[in-house]
Amino acid sequence: MYEAGDVRIEDVPDPSIVEPTDAVIRVTRASICGSDLWPYGSLEPTETGRPMGHEAIGRVEDVGADVRNLKIGDLVVMPFAFSDGTCAFCHEGLHTACVHGGFFDGYGTSAAQAEAVRVPLADGTLFPLPVGEDHALMPSLLTLTDVMGTGQHAAVVAGVAPGKVAAVVGDGAVGLCGVIAAKRLGAEQIIILGRHEDRIALAREFGATDVVPERGEEAIERVNELTGGFGAHSVLECVGHGQSLETAIGMARPGGAVGRVGVPQEETMPASLPAFFSNVRIGGGPAPARAYIEELLPDILEGKIEPGKVFDRTVDLEGVPDGYRAMADRESIKVMVRP
Repeated sequence: MYEAGDVRIEDVPDPSIVEPTDAVIRVTRASICGSDLWPYGSLEPTETGRPMGHEAIGRVEDVGADVRNLKIGDLVVMPFAFSDGTCAFCHEGLHTACVHGGFFDGYGTSAAQAEAVRVPLADGTLFPLPVGEDHALMPSLLTLTDVMGTGQHAAVVAGVAPGKVAAVVGDGAVGLCGVIAAKRLGAEQIIILGRHEDRIALAREFGATDVVPERGEEAIERVNELTGGFGAHSVLECVGHGQSLETAIGMARPGGAVGRVGVPQEETMPASLPAFFSNVRIGGGPAPARAYIEELLPDILEGKIEPGKVFDRTVDLEGVPDGYRAMADRESIKVMVRP
């Protein structure tokens, strides 16, 4: 990506092993993330361009001398952050805070909208899959790289629990996966804020019980009406705008919680006074997708959840620029890339 709206496909040097803990994977599936749309709309011009993409499934083609848990030919999930799997934070399940880790976008040529990727700290980052690369569940397995884990993180941080009320702010792929997460964690009532018919239909299929098309104060009022005047126990904020967070805090009941996973677009956090006087807990951040794979994978393989339905368009590498356009124009929920 060279600047806002300018995505190009270019030949670059093939990735290779740099550190003995690296692996190189041939990408079999990748995707465009909602967070990729932020630079697509705002990136300042750059002469060198920024490699894009951080969600991939691929075949291991090479491993460094210190890689112990992977072998050439393994089909693996590559979460959007790399981590060693051994530091204190990884042991606590917060791989996105790994003391030796980082994120893929812009990490040299290690970006996933490509034919191949160099993966640092491969043993701690990559997760081998027990299926072939053309398995029918591949779209759902691809969501383990980011959006399903991110939806799960929002639900966990917001304290979704059996018999409680959950509200989801955002009807993009992460918000829709948040509905799945809230359902599998036992929420009795799941309210989604959204106004796109295709997304709302999918949200209902995933388990949403109520839809609120309003925004801002009107949305807060409507959620209060749907919850007997109390608000939601758990609110999943899956957008990142200041208004969306303010709305999320406003619809949380006193003593409730907000799990925020939308990448913030402002430095400051709104609604601190209402949150304070209502004892609303606010948490979240980059989801430790690697930590959630073991929990979510069996549900996907058994067909209990189908997050892959968020993919409604598939492109090859040459089609990636139009995939960005389609997502930015709300023609597509999420685009899968098959290099």
